[in-house]
Amino acid sequence: MKTITLTFLCLTTLATQTHASSPDAWATYDKAVLASCTKTSGLKNVKPVGNAAQFDDRVGYTALLLQGQYPQKHMKGQQGTELCLYNKKSKTAYVTEWDSIRPTAKSQ
Repeated sequence: MKTITLTFLCLTTLATQTHASSPDAWATYDKAVLASCTKTSGLKNVKPVGNAAQFDDRVGYTALLLQGQYPQKHMKGQQGTELCLYNKKSKTAYVTEWDSIRPTAKSQ
């Protein structure tokens, strides 16, 4: 009886550990994050900078850095950077300006 119980527990553990997402599922998710973040962004010609940061499911967010150009005339096409946080549960993107991430040119 103990052998059967132990075997059942081992098989259950193995079955739950192999429940990872496929590469196709990740690619679909990444496209959804990019589409939602670029749509929410206020920048023109917006592009991702690098890959998204996948936070643990307990956090519930994916972060993506975006770059583009400010659309306002007075900004004269200046480059801008935004941080997008994508809520995994609600599938909603939230964007905030994050120009401070770029290094500033130092005067010599």
